[in-house]
Amino acid sequence: MPECEYCGASHDSEEAHLKHLKAEHADELGPIDKRRVGDVDGDDGGLPTGPLALGVVMLLSIGIVGYVVFVAGGSGPDGIGQAGSAHYHGTMEMTVLGEEVDFSQEGYQVEDQRFHFEGGDGTQWHAHATGVTFEYGMEALGFEVDRSPTTLVYEGETYVDGEGYEVVFEINGEAVSDLEYTLQEGDSIRVVVREA
Repeated sequence: MPECEYCGASHDSEEAHLKHLKAEHADELGPIDKRRVGDVDGDDGGLPTGPLALGVVMLLSIGIVGYVVFVAGGSGPDGIGQAGSAHYHGTMEMTVLGEEVDFSQEGYQVEDQRFHFEGGDGTQWHAHATGVTFEYGMEALGFEVDRSPTTLVYEGETYVDGEGYEVVFEINGEAVSDLEYTLQEGDSIRVVVREA
C-alpha cells in the first residue's frame, strides 16, 4: 500500500497514489515525482524525449551520409580519397607548340573537387584528396594522357610522341614513367608538346 510522503495518506494502488499526488500536491512535487505523475495520464506537459532524440539522430545520420555522397563525393576513382581527405599543392606549367596553357582561366579553376587550380592562380595546383595521381590530375583538367606511346589530347588535338611531335611529361625534372604516380606536396609538373 503506497503512502504519500507529503501528507501520509495511504492508497490501495500505485495508480491511485499517483493520482492523489497530482491532485493534492502538484505544486510540491520534485522532478522525479512530477515525471511519475505525468506518466499516469501520459501528459507531463513536455515532448517525449526518447522519440525526439531518435529523430534527431536519424536526421543527423541522413545529413552526414548525404554530405559524403553528394558534396564530398564519396571515395574517388581508382583508390583516390574523397574530396577533403587531404590538401596539398605543387606547381604546373604546360606548353603546347610554343603556347603556354593559362591555368588561371575559368575552365581550370575548381572544375573538379579533388584536383584543380583556384583563386585565379594558374601556377599552383591544389589536390584536395589522398592518392591523386598524375593521370587523374591531368584528366581532371580536361586532358587525356597515355604512356605507351606518350600521348596528350589537348583541345581536341591528339599529340603522340614520335609521330611528328615530342611529348614530355615530367615531375620534378624526371620523366613520368608511370601515369599512376601519386602526386606529393611540392611536386612540380611540366608538360611540353613540340614539333619533332
